[in-house]
Amino acid sequence: MNLENYFPVLLFLLVALFFGVFSLFLGRILAPHRPDAEKNSPYECGIAPFDDARMKFDVRFYLIAILFILFDLETAFLFPWASAMKDLGWEAFVAIMIFLAELVAGFWYIWKKGALNWE
Repeated sequence: MNLENYFPVLLFLLVALFFGVFSLFLGRILAPHRPDAEKNSPYECGIAPFDDARMKFDVRFYLIAILFILFDLETAFLFPWASAMKDLGWEAFVAIMIFLAELVAGFWYIWKKGALNWE
């Protein structure tokens, strides 16, 4: 095993480690340290928290998140198909049209069920 081949990697790691430690050290020395009660208080989006952090969330938050991930991933499948459309032929075109029909049918179904309503 030739250690000369690993010297650039070791040098890169040492420079990165030095830069990281030096930046933290410099920030610690030069940064102002004047904490007060307001700076040490917890906040949430710029306002004081008004309830317990372990409160239960409404299930609609999770439903909307799951639906977003589902439809986002399904539409992400369209990009590789679109880039290779000329090479794939008519069979792939028919397959993607079936896929899009299922996607639109699923979206229509959750819309009619009221899964996207927030009231």
